[in-house]
Amino acid sequence: MVVRLAPESRNSQDDLTRVPVATSRIDARRGQRVMVPLGQVASFTHGGAPQQIDRKDLQRVATIEGNYQGRPLTDVVKEMQARLGRIQLPPGYRFDFGGEQEDFVETIGYMSESLALAVVFIYLILASQFGSFLQPLAIMLSLPLSLIGVMLALALTRGTLNIMSMIGIIMLMGLVTKNAILLVDFANNARRRGKNRRDALIDAGQLRLRPIVMTTLAMIFGMLPTALALGQGSGSARRWRTR
Repeated sequence: MVVRLAPESRNSQDDLTRVPVATSRIDARRGQRVMVPLGQVASFTHGGAPQQIDRKDLQRVATIEGNYQGRPLTDVVKEMQARLGRIQLPPGYRFDFGGEQEDFVETIGYMSESLALAVVFIYLILASQFGSFLQPLAIMLSLPLSLIGVMLALALTRGTLNIMSMIGIIMLMGLVTKNAILLVDFANNARRRGKNRRDALIDAGQLRLRPIVMTTLAMIFGMLPTALALGQGSGSARRWRTR
């Protein structure tokens, strides 16, 4: 139940000072609490205050919302961080990013964890397949080298590191690992037949080049519709490509 004064009794500050307030004293004759005007126990000053106080993690927060268009999210956030860094905040105040930026950072963390787990599992599978802990290292060394092509492709296409590109990186890791397995396994078989290491590696590079190129081109052309955001159901890829 909400009780309010009549409209004619709440038009000015004087009306507010006359609002009766119950005290802790009891009138002996009436058996009721003594009522005094609010102006006797409080003072009034004009000032500004928020209409609503929001809290997050037991701390007061003020939310500033905004939209962006025509620029990647990472570029917008980077520029905002640079401008906010020049603002001298009072002690106890700080800026935190939420919304899409918070979701993006959380997603990047999950994707990084998935990539790290994928590398670990690939190494364990290769170690069990080759029966050695050293030979899989030759295959795993090709994984960081593939990131050079990723950076060059993003620079040429003016792309950004987003969810779609990170999914592509994970797929690239699998493709690079498969190509390296073909080379190392072929070289191992050649060495078992009596060839030296150098000749075995040369033959592996020559004879395994065609299947490596064919499987790589098949994957590239298969992913082109998604990369170019063509056809139905490509709205998500197009949206992330423009960020």
